[in-house]
Amino acid sequence: MGPAQFPTSLGTSDAEQIRLLGQDLTQDLMGKVGFGELAFWLVALRRPTPGETRVFEAVLVALADHGFTPTAIAARLTYLSAPDSLQGALAAGLLGGGSRFLGVTEDCALFLQAALAGCAGELPTDDTGWDALALQTVQQTRAAGRFVPGLGHPVHKVLDPRTPVLIDIARSEGLRGPYLQLFEAIGRVHEQVLGRRLPLNGAGVCGAALADLGLPVEMLRGFALLARAAGLLGQIAEERRRPIGMDAYLAVDRNAVYVDPVDPQTTDGNANPT
Repeated sequence: MGPAQFPTSLGTSDAEQIRLLGQDLTQDLMGKVGFGELAFWLVALRRPTPGETRVFEAVLVALADHGFTPTAIAARLTYLSAPDSLQGALAAGLLGGGSRFLGVTEDCALFLQAALAGCAGELPTDDTGWDALALQTVQQTRAAGRFVPGLGHPVHKVLDPRTPVLIDIARSEGLRGPYLQLFEAIGRVHEQVLGRRLPLNGAGVCGAALADLGLPVEMLRGFALLARAAGLLGQIAEERRRPIGMDAYLAVDRNAVYVDPVDPQTTDGNANPT
């Protein structure tokens, strides 16, 4: 009986050669394949077309950094606490990628996937049809007491500047597929149900664009984290050059005020501090 085998379609190496995705790493990939293109290839197990690479890398750029978000603050404060652990600071920021920040990329795509699955293969063929499907989707979501992922933004109250640019790039490359078309329609009709107009979140549009590239919807949060890793590395580098972590920590610590946990004036009906 021979030694156990562990099949992989990714990377292997021996004393003379490193192979990745069936290619010779040094001869076929290094200096010839961009990092974004490679990241797509590693997950999809197919080399993206130039148009797909352009959309994919536009998404990575859109998600890389968004200022002093909780993920950036977590990375900076972790670096303040443990400057000897760059990996810990980077990991701390990535661990904050969830349903409110970054995770909406995947959540939005999963939401759209469920709505499209209900079409039983008969997708709309024009804006009128997409609007009808979007209206039905938003109505059902509202009736279930849930929110539409990717609708609204804590900072960009009227327009997320990333949204029209990403849609235009996908359209110009012929990659504006059903996910983007449905999400755009949601942007047009949701006010009829919600009674107010909200912007399409750039992170949500990123999820729709990635799904239209045929990437596994359940993997999309990983791409958001991949993009944010670059932004967090930049945040940590800036923390080294021009630190604000100590000021942030002291601003909170020196202004902490004790409240009586049983004082009705400082708690709500669920005994949560107000």
